[in-house]
Amino acid sequence: MRPRIIGADFKAELRTLSRSKGVLFWTMLFPIMLILIFGAIFSGTNDVEYELFVQDLDDSVMSHLFLESLNGTGVIKITLIDDEVNLDTYIKDENIKRLLVIPSDYQEIMQQAQTNPDVSVNLTFYYDQSEQSNQAVQSILSSVVQKMNMELSGGRTIVSINGEETITGDFEFIDFFLPGMIGFTIMQTCIYGSIERNTKFRKDGILRKMLTTPITRTEWIFSKMLYQLFLSFISAILIILVGVLVYGLHVHIDVFFFILVISTSFLFTGMGMVIGRFVKDEESAGMAGGVITFPQMFLAGTFFALDQMPDFLQYVAQVLPLYYINEGFRNAMIYLKPDDTIFFTTVSAVMGVIFFIAGIVLTKWKEE
Repeated sequence: MRPRIIGADFKAELRTLSRSKGVLFWTMLFPIMLILIFGAIFSGTNDVEYELFVQDLDDSVMSHLFLESLNGTGVIKITLIDDEVNLDTYIKDENIKRLLVIPSDYQEIMQQAQTNPDVSVNLTFYYDQSEQSNQAVQSILSSVVQKMNMELSGGRTIVSINGEETITGDFEFIDFFLPGMIGFTIMQTCIYGSIERNTKFRKDGILRKMLTTPITRTEWIFSKMLYQLFLSFISAILIILVGVLVYGLHVHIDVFFFILVISTSFLFTGMGMVIGRFVKDEESAGMAGGVITFPQMFLAGTFFALDQMPDFLQYVAQVLPLYYINEGFRNAMIYLKPDDTIFFTTVSAVMGVIFFIAGIVLTKWKEE
């Protein structure tokens, strides 16, 4: 090897990088964004607090002591609910992720257990199995109960916890992961496809030449969005087919599913066109797309449950378009909650219209 040749080529690459301001900017921004996102997610791990709804039917000294023990963990936030509440209706209407019920004879049984080894009391823990964080909450509850049993009887089971799933059906985590993957895949396809195409067309002068054709800018953009919509349906169908055939998933397909696919495709295609308006070269197009898709990938609830993140990131997630897409697909395909499905689908459709219009307004065919 000749060091002089290697050095000359290396210097040439550096000069190329320095001349491409867009590539230089995105190259520097991406790792900074990476550490900021994951730093924000995991730096606050020790400060995560899980809200636990509790129906204390006993309302006794011993039940209060138990709740104090849970509060003392520092990661459980107790929210008491009224004794008269119908749990099935309350959990469904309020979208409760986890709820603990202390029976009305809790203190009485605890006192009897001191002399009668055959007596025990069960606490009922209602939980949404789609929430990954509930595994952590179950572990915390088990630890507190185990410690209490050790203190009261040296290890004999006096208090135990019975888990009750709040969503009916034989679901596994992948059933709830699949809707998020549909939204994420459509986002990736539409944003990268739009940015790269528009950037290439502008660089090659194709956009400027479109002025000499009879097609209008709105018609051209709409045709490109229809193409991305076709790809979006192909991606969604393939994901569902693989999920059903390989993993035996259970999904529900209705009109809201189709509305969400259309809204998602138009939303992110329009967003890609808006971004592509400001990206001047093909080299930086991919990085620009990454800056938009990467935060949404990890902050919008595709892979991480929102309540596993610090509070301020949960607020950030709720302004990201992909959050509403993911929740829309989950409610339409898994939870089967009409009110929530309508809400998230409506928000997604409105954002799709907004970005479609923005793509038309900001896409220019004239050279600047």
